[in-house]
Amino acid sequence: MNRLNHATPISPEPGRIAPPACPSFHVRQAVFDHEIEQAMALRRAVFCDEQALFKGSDRDDIDRQARLLIAAACDVQSGHGSVLGTVRLHEASPGLWWGSRLAVQRSMRRQARLGEQLIRLAVCTAHGLGCETFLAHVQVQNVPLFEKLHWRSLDTSLAHGREHHLMQADLAHYPPC
Repeated sequence: MNRLNHATPISPEPGRIAPPACPSFHVRQAVFDHEIEQAMALRRAVFCDEQALFKGSDRDDIDRQARLLIAAACDVQSGHGSVLGTVRLHEASPGLWWGSRLAVQRSMRRQARLGEQLIRLAVCTAHGLGCETFLAHVQVQNVPLFEKLHWRSLDTSLAHGREHHLMQADLAHYPPC
């Protein structure tokens, strides 16, 4: 299991450490029913309610074969926490993998780099499973993030009424895990 925590910032007072800006979190594959339910609820909130890309549900046939990754807040007492972000990945044909449905809770989008961590784990996981090409259709506002993470745009298109870039990850920057 990958455990990724953000760094604790140093406070302006010498010798004192400031509290973290957000809770610690784990980025890993969803394994429990409640995690899957929370991830699906987050996707519905982002893609149906907020962005209105789908009506009612964004689920499709890919969900039956996809691996679902989550970023979950860590509740120290229970060991469980709420899902803050999610992404799915699947192998479309031998060696060709796709990432899709990257969603991060609105309040966490500018904190903790959850999207980055989910993208990294998705590509590294696929790479470890024999991925030779990793692609995603990326909404135009997210292209700079993906470019920063060593992805390149191959084409543009409209999907669900929004401009998307077909992007490919540079696997040299994503060690297999």
